[in-house]
Amino acid sequence: MNTDVFGRVHLGYLVVESEKLSDWARFGRDAIGMHLDDALPDVLRFRLDDNACRFLVQRGPAEDTIALGWEVDDHRCLETIEARVRGHGVAVTQGSSEESALRGVERFVRFPGPNGLTQEVYVSPRSAQTPLRLGTSGFVTGTGGMGHVAIATSKPHQMRGYYSTVFDARLSDYIDETISGLKFKIRFLRVNERHHSVAIASVNRLPVNPIRTRIQHCNVQVAKLDDMTLAYQRVKELGFDMALSIGQHTNDKELSFYAVSPSGFEWEVGWNPIVVDESTWEPRTHAGISIWGHTPEGSTIVQLMERFKTGAHSVLHREATMPALAGAGIADD
Repeated sequence: MNTDVFGRVHLGYLVVESEKLSDWARFGRDAIGMHLDDALPDVLRFRLDDNACRFLVQRGPAEDTIALGWEVDDHRCLETIEARVRGHGVAVTQGSSEESALRGVERFVRFPGPNGLTQEVYVSPRSAQTPLRLGTSGFVTGTGGMGHVAIATSKPHQMRGYYSTVFDARLSDYIDETISGLKFKIRFLRVNERHHSVAIASVNRLPVNPIRTRIQHCNVQVAKLDDMTLAYQRVKELGFDMALSIGQHTNDKELSFYAVSPSGFEWEVGWNPIVVDESTWEPRTHAGISIWGHTPEGSTIVQLMERFKTGAHSVLHREATMPALAGAGIADD
């Protein structure tokens, strides 16, 4: 029996912990254009489509993404992943009915992931009971999931091995880039037709991680070019920090910009990335992240020094890894 789950897994939601709920409301609804459900105390839920929840922001001190939610096509796929994780000696727990209701899903299981990101796998997302109210024409979700996340790590081979072991992720391509004087290699992994659901960024041959947060950025895809440019204007007009101006990526050809979320990780709003054709796709290495644009906005010496201190600190503290699910790691360079 074929137990490969590739193509049956889709990034479904993010769970964020923050004390800045009023800033998140302005950022998510007014700047990015998502639907906001703020009916519950100490909780914000953002929608991109008919699903009841795509971003769950809960009050708490982390100022970070704490969990990734992965939708799978059916209960058999969930059971395959659960058995796979348990088979490697890693504990899997059931989410409570209250937690499932907050996430807008029938049920989910959770287990630990690298870099301290809990992985939550669920079936049967709930449709919202209220009409969708967006500040944009729409977001692209569907088979490709709700977008992607990028994660910085000092253990890239282990992290790639983890997502390959758990979700049968496939390598789309690599990018080599120099950022703030550091040489990065970025690996792009897909679990369905979306070019990537997880990007893994690491400093070449140095055991440092210059990013404080568990994810470096998340991505949402808008339906029209105007949606992206108007969101860019709203972010600036509302006074939120912009990380990178509008530009186009070398590998997936997406046009996008990067804002800074209230919790400090970056938020990419993109339009029109390519869709992978499994019959013809071959991984390759691209020199540089962008064909054009994506120039830094608002970077200061102070911010660069903060990243340097974070990187130096990361050498002294062990990064949370999951070697039991990484196999021997995947040495690809």
